[in-house]
Amino acid sequence: MRAAIRALRAAGVGVGAAGAPLELRTTFDDTAPRVEPVTPLEGDRLVVRPVPGAPEPGVRAFLDGIQRSQVVAHVGAVPLVHGVVAAAVRVREARRMRTWGAARRREALVVPVAALDHALVATLGAAVPLVDTTAGEPAPPSGHPQDLAARALTAVQRMREAEELALVAAWVADGDGPLLVDGGISGSPEGARAESVIGVVKSHRTLYAAPSELPLVLALREGERTSAVALHSPRRNPVASWYLRLRDPGDRSPLFGLVRVEVAPTGDLTARADAVSRWVLAERAPVALPDPRWDVMVYGIRECEEYLTAILPR
Repeated sequence: MRAAIRALRAAGVGVGAAGAPLELRTTFDDTAPRVEPVTPLEGDRLVVRPVPGAPEPGVRAFLDGIQRSQVVAHVGAVPLVHGVVAAAVRVREARRMRTWGAARRREALVVPVAALDHALVATLGAAVPLVDTTAGEPAPPSGHPQDLAARALTAVQRMREAEELALVAAWVADGDGPLLVDGGISGSPEGARAESVIGVVKSHRTLYAAPSELPLVLALREGERTSAVALHSPRRNPVASWYLRLRDPGDRSPLFGLVRVEVAPTGDLTARADAVSRWVLAERAPVALPDPRWDVMVYGIRECEEYLTAILPR
């Protein structure tokens, strides 16, 4: 960020105090929440299945990424955003965590090149890495500052996802044992095909079930899962997925303690879903407090986030 600020000042752009991170001010996804029908893989319809057997540890490593983006200056109404991301795989050995390989970090000045003077872009590009938020977009930016900030936030999110996907591919090639990824794995060709990779999704903007089956998903009890379904889209790799209730919601939201698991759609899917569900249930302890997402966050992912926060440049 200091290099970006020096370059901006050298170019005659006024730089004020950095505001709150865009992650606190701008929504990643403005699409409306929706319910999407899917294709059953266990039987011909979605059903509830108690996870058989006691929870048992089976996960060896955890992968997560974090990001931070802040507006460092404005050129007219155009925000210039500093984005920094980091991702790591943390391996558990003898009840201690260590980093597998090296953590990945990337930072850049995120700008809409088409909306800026060419000389300014050249000056900035010579001093710091640039990410163009208008590259490959079908429509030019509207010029609204919030639209430009949202585009920058999306670009930083893609930076983070790229680092996470690179680590998934590296683990599939050289890692040893099951890897639990925070989020879906359908964006990774390697992860979506590998039996060693498990995705655990904590948010549910899209619920995958027929409308008539949605009450069944939301009424899951602790230790129950749905039967597996197929998820596929033109831009993603096919995976098998099911919902799993980690904790009893009681009088809370029906989404409390509810996660969605993704794995490669291979082998005996029922046996695989039962085994992976037991592994995920075993990761509920220690509880990931004080994180507000503790009901759906396994502790290995919280530890990974804490490690990344400590190494992320400020």
